[in-house]
Amino acid sequence: MNTIESVTEPAKLSSPAPDLETIKARQRATWASGDYGTIGTTLQIVGESLCETVDVRAGAKVLDVAAGNGNSSLAAARRWADVTSTDYVPGLLDQGRRRAEADRLPIAFQEADVEALPFGDGTFDVVLSSFGVMFTANHARAAAEMLRVCRRGGRIGLANWTPRGFIGQLFKVVGQHVPPPPALTPPSRWGVEDYLEQLFGGSASDIHTTPRDFMFRYRSPQHWVDVFRAWYGPVLKAFEALPPEGQQRLEQDLLSLANSFNRSGDATMVVPAEYLEVVIVRK
Repeated sequence: MNTIESVTEPAKLSSPAPDLETIKARQRATWASGDYGTIGTTLQIVGESLCETVDVRAGAKVLDVAAGNGNSSLAAARRWADVTSTDYVPGLLDQGRRRAEADRLPIAFQEADVEALPFGDGTFDVVLSSFGVMFTANHARAAAEMLRVCRRGGRIGLANWTPRGFIGQLFKVVGQHVPPPPALTPPSRWGVEDYLEQLFGGSASDIHTTPRDFMFRYRSPQHWVDVFRAWYGPVLKAFEALPPEGQQRLEQDLLSLANSFNRSGDATMVVPAEYLEVVIVRK
């Protein structure tokens, strides 16, 4: 996963190439800040849906990359798969480990960067990532690594926020207040079919995508802002980077965004957030 440096709109093409290693170091610090698990546990249904769509079978060797606190890992393990859960933030792996222990699910947890996976070619039957790999600094390298460790005929399953959806627009708003590094590709590109074809098409026999909505349900739009400001690393860091008056403007823009998407009809918040569910079959 990633920081506000890589979750917003790219700069002009004439800008110099970004220092991806420096950005990656910032990413680790950002996702280690706050408590992503507070947000991540609410997204569990996405991991369950992804495992059903990918058709995870009992006994399959499954790798979850940029796994965060383990939503897809737990979902695959519930289907009696042989699961390895990876992330480059140790604290997130610890959260996933505690969840697995609570549910008595045998999952192997291993610190690993999806851009340099410590596994042999064709090791896994299924490779998963829900709202994770899309936040890598080097998209092409991450895609190539997922393809490399997936066996021929195996499947890669992804859940990626779209540019036009609520979270894609959240990052756009954040980027208007805290600009990203120049020339860095926005993570929401992973939610665009043509871009996935660029990343995976040469090594895929099939790429199937399905637009879906995850419903963000909070006590109110203000409650959502407060939770994301306190616990969601990219938003937390954005507020920390701004002076008090800038923080007030960002808060108002986030409230406006939430209100524009809210369909609750009452004081609560019920916001559909579009994401793309993806199944890629490895040649």
